[in-house]
Parts: sequence; structure tokens; C-alpha cells
Amino acid sequence: MNNETSTELEIIYTVIYAFVAFLMMTVSVLIFIYYSRKKIIQQEFEKKDLELKYQKEMLNAAILTQEKERKRIARDLHDDISSKINIISLNSHFLTVANLSEKEIKQITSNIIDVSAKVLESTRRISHDLLPPIFEEFGIHVAIEELCCNYSKADNLVVTYNNIFKQEIFDEIDKRNHLHLFRILQELINNSIRHGLATEINIDFEKKKKKRVLKYKDNGSGFDTEKTNFKKGLGMKNIESRVEFLNGEFKITSVINQGVQIVLSF
Repeated sequence: MNNETSTELEIIYTVIYAFVAFLMMTVSVLIFIYYSRKKIIQQEFEKKDLELKYQKEMLNAAILTQEKERKRIARDLHDDISSKINIISLNSHFLTVANLSEKEIKQITSNIIDVSAKVLESTRRISHDLLPPIFEEFGIHVAIEELCCNYSKADNLVVTYNNIFKQEIFDEIDKRNHLHLFRILQELINNSIRHGLATEINIDFEKKKKKRVLKYKDNGSGFDTEKTNFKKGLGMKNIESRVEFLNGEFKITSVINQGVQIVLSF
């Protein structure tokens, strides 16, 4: 009887121990799931915060770029156009003065013609900076060709543009995005010249299924992508904000004294 009782107690204790162990294991699993879930949610929040921060930086970059452009245009209009128009107005007023000699009239008229020509040239330059006329008339392919040709006119600089598909490669892209692509190239070339002191720049366009790929390379001074703060510059933020409009992917690699290589797929 005692043996049977002892065996029953052992079974009961075993069941109790097993139940307690199961309960503890269940609690441990629940705690693990809880904290894992909490960590995942926290990571999601952090990811969202980073995305919002990045979007905010891109928006600020776009706004700052627009304000910078507005200030530059206002300065050009005030310093370059307004001042010249004032000179024309003043000279025109001189023509109303009585008893002017033929030589004086000729001199004043010549001044008006010269300054008027400068006003027209300044107006064309400002208009070209806003949107090159060739861009609207002949499309982005010809505009890029002209851009590269104009930069290549500088001493010690050669800009090579390769695009076997010509305008066709851009036709399937929303025309509203053509200008973003054009401005990206302008910014890249300016950076290569101003910061990299490059003498050679290569621009290649390729088609990969539905994607378009821009490959950009220069032989400038380059930089250390791990240490430099190049991404903080307004120019680079401006490029990134335009890449966002293109729904593209932007990758930049560089080594000191080995130039810069950039791949943009969009």
C-alpha cells in the first residue's frame, strides 16, 4: 500500500513539476514575444522617424534651393537689368535737352544702343539659366549635348556625352522630370569643376528594361566617402531631392585622387 501511495505521489509531483516547467516556459516565451514585438515596433518607429527626417531634409533642401535661385534672379534683375535700364532712361532724358549738337546726340544714341544690347544679353542669360530655350525646342538630349559642349569650351576640360539612343531614351519619362535630370547633371558637373578640379568628365546613358541608367565619372581629386561631410552640402541635398522626384536610386563611390563615379537609375 505504501509503495502504491509513494508511486502515486511521485506521479503527482512529476505532473506538478512538468506543469510548473511548462507554465514557466510559456511565460518565458510570452515575455520573449512581448519584448521582441516591442523591439520590432520600436525599430519601426525609428525607421519612420528617419524617413520623416530624411523627407524633411529633402524638402528643406528644395526650399533653400528655390530661395537661393529667387535671390540670384532678384540680384541679377536688380544689379544687371535695372541699373542698365536706368542708364537708358537717363540717356533718353538727355535727348530731350534743347540745343544738343549732332555729336552729342550721336554719342547719347550710341550709349542707348550699347546698353540696350547688354540688357538683351543679360535677359537672354537669365532666361537661359531658368530654362534653356533649346530644352523646350529640341528636347533634353540636345540640351545635354549643348550643356556638355559649353563646358568643354573651358580650358583644360573635356566633357564627353555618350547616348546611342539619343532622345528616344527619354521619351518614356514624364516630361516634367526631364528638367530634374538636367539640373542633376548641371550640379554634378559644377561639383566636379569647383570641388574636384576635374579635367575629364564622362556622361553615359543606358537602357535596362524599363529603367534608365546615368553613369557619371570624373578624374577629379575625389574624396573619402566614409569621412567627408559632402552629403551635408546644399548641392548634394539638391541632387538627392531631385532624385526623389525621379523615383530613382543614387549611388556614389569615390577614392581620394581617383575621381568620382556616380550611378543613377530611374
